[in-house]
Amino acid sequence: MTRWIRCFWDEEALWFYFELDADGYVIRQVELQEPGSRALTAASLAEWQQARRDGRSAKYECVYGLTAEPPISEWEGHNPQSLSADEFEDVWSTARRQLQDRQRRHPS
Repeated sequence: MTRWIRCFWDEEALWFYFELDADGYVIRQVELQEPGSRALTAASLAEWQQARRDGRSAKYECVYGLTAEPPISEWEGHNPQSLSADEFEDVWSTARRQLQDRQRRHPS
């Protein structure tokens, strides 16, 4: 069963938003820098895997970043808060738009 959570990392003032599969592996991930919720990452594991097969993984990572690899159950020091699918989708779509706009303004 898919679930959605968010965690705040005080040391870096980052919000992490995760879509997780039934085993706790990250399917999609968003990282927002406070203040202002500036998108740093909005990565999809499936998209990255496709980009890798197509030889475009470096470009994908440059724009969208990467997802975390270990399952969330192995992480220490996080205090996850549950989200609804709609809440995650709102954050996801806003972050993707920010990253795509940034890429258009400053292509690498």
